[in-house]
Amino acid sequence: MPYSWSQPAPSDAAPRWRLRLWPHRSLAPQGFVWFIGITAAMLSLPLLAVLGTPVLWGLLPFICGALALAWFCLQRSYADGELIEDLAIWTHRIELVRHNPRGPEQSWRADPHWVRVELHAQGGPVENYVTLTGGGREVELGRFLSADERVELYRDLSDRLRQLDINAR
Repeated sequence: MPYSWSQPAPSDAAPRWRLRLWPHRSLAPQGFVWFIGITAAMLSLPLLAVLGTPVLWGLLPFICGALALAWFCLQRSYADGELIEDLAIWTHRIELVRHNPRGPEQSWRADPHWVRVELHAQGGPVENYVTLTGGGREVELGRFLSADERVELYRDLSDRLRQLDINAR
């Protein structure tokens, strides 16, 4: 599950719950090395037939370009995966901070007793779209998760906010 809940040590400054969300990584760093190595070997295989001829110098830039493009695209994908959303819930405040890989941080704050968690099964940019409404704004949460993971996130978050309301009484 590409999100985790934690409960920091109790203190006045620490949140009651902390949620951290991140995109799923389908290719581990070791897999990246293997992919580039195998791709380089497969691309250089046709060069063996033209080794020592002028044709080698005609094909070499294209093969190197293809390998460089694969490297660049995978690195870009890794950089996009650096996106992290942190949600902290105190008894008197809820705060969401989104750490964007290329761009400024985005943050949102509200009183947790007035926050509504909504699951938009249809009509959102993605299936089972989760939003938090409060503090005069509506913000998305976990858009990069799968549809099933967003449903589970909605249930977890609703339960925690419900517990907060019950304990506040």
